[in-house]
Amino acid sequence: MTTGDLATRLDLTLAPDPGRVIIKLFVPGEDALTQTRAATLVDRITLLSHDETAGMLRETLRRFGDRHHDLEATFLHHYDLVRYRVPRHLDLPPAGRLLVGAYFSHEYAVEAAALCNPSMVAHPDQSGLSPGQLRVVLSVRQIGEGHLSSIGFATALLGPGTALTVADRSGPLTVGRRQSTHHRRDLFAAGLADAGLDSEVSATVLGSLPALFDDDGFEQAVARVPADLRTRTTTHGILEELRRMTASDYAVAFPAGVPLEQRVLWPATAAESNGMEDARFVRVLREDGMPSYRATYTAYDGRRISSCMLESDDLCYFEMTPLRGPAATNKGMALFPRPVGGRRLALCRSDGETLGLTALDRHNRWGPPTPIHLPRSGWELIQVGNCGSPLETESGWLVLTHGVGPMRRYAIGALLLDLHEPQRVIAELPGTLLTPGDTEREGYVPNVVYSCGGLLHADALWLPYGASDTRIGFAHVALTTLMAAMRPPRGDG
Repeated sequence: MTTGDLATRLDLTLAPDPGRVIIKLFVPGEDALTQTRAATLVDRITLLSHDETAGMLRETLRRFGDRHHDLEATFLHHYDLVRYRVPRHLDLPPAGRLLVGAYFSHEYAVEAAALCNPSMVAHPDQSGLSPGQLRVVLSVRQIGEGHLSSIGFATALLGPGTALTVADRSGPLTVGRRQSTHHRRDLFAAGLADAGLDSEVSATVLGSLPALFDDDGFEQAVARVPADLRTRTTTHGILEELRRMTASDYAVAFPAGVPLEQRVLWPATAAESNGMEDARFVRVLREDGMPSYRATYTAYDGRRISSCMLESDDLCYFEMTPLRGPAATNKGMALFPRPVGGRRLALCRSDGETLGLTALDRHNRWGPPTPIHLPRSGWELIQVGNCGSPLETESGWLVLTHGVGPMRRYAIGALLLDLHEPQRVIAELPGTLLTPGDTEREGYVPNVVYSCGGLLHADALWLPYGASDTRIGFAHVALTTLMAAMRPPRGDG
């Protein structure tokens, strides 16, 4: 059975803005197979006169200073990364160091190619609102040159009624600075299990680690590997793999004065080197009752994908960790906002085509999934998955789904899961909630509508969605209308 779209589009679109730029390290010739041109460039810069150096730096700061937070600090950081190219006998003055840093920098437009796949959660600040309003955070997938994805943000107001406004997103962007963090031994052990890495070397390192350890503690554990094991031909490769796994846990922080919409979560590990994709944010309550935020996202290194999670109490400081276990082997995990029956649950699609339910076990691994919805209707026969974390209602867990049909056309549907036994589908939308409209089907990836999470407010579902992986639209449907359209499942899922 097929019906028309149930959701109503709102008259608001977010388009990608090529003016939103960050600064990246630029090393001329770094892709060459033999050598870079870094040393030659440094030699040329150091031959400039004092006046030429001062003038070039002054002009560069004039051109780019208002486009970035603390541009000089970034130049100095990039100088530090290449300072070994400066001849030891040269003592460059501050202006010279800044200019070297400027030559080894370039702007990158984070959303020059696309802006898509949003999720929506309540904002930590609800002050100063009128009755019927809710301030929300939008996470967005922003895609730039080379199909590099990062996570950005926007702030919006919902209500009263169907009113929706998005705050100004202009201003200089800031990439979060990587911070030292503690690693969890249980998650490290889960990673070893996933990788099938069981050797005397890995067992020795694991056995030497405390429940929480930092990078120095890890290297101390490595140093305790006996000499007889260290000299084995396989040991070097094993230790490098262990270091890679440890490096996949990290934290980033933003200055408190940087507005949310100017913060960018940029790939920071080898596993993320080609992108951080499709963050599904959910607002949760910690054990102490205080609100916090979690999100699953896909890390991509150009060949392999991996599922990761970020956690933040204030959206200023973020901790990132890989997700482990059989259910975390594919894209699109989405966390439940609270434990159900004492279990931490998530939606998943570990086989690439079936919506499943998984639970976190005592080893912090996401266990084998239970299938809850199979591709069945014509609009979803290629694959199904979720469009964000389940939304709790009095009637059950509302799950937004996506399905892929002929010509790889994506559409959005809905299911209702039992509140206490969420492996049970108790109702489903017989048709679609949203399909690509005539003005939405063209784009970076045509014929797609896709969301990473909606929100319930004022007895309505608010749905941000990506349109053809190019722009973001918004839709709205009364919860009573949606529930009335649900029908009992056909009993195959």
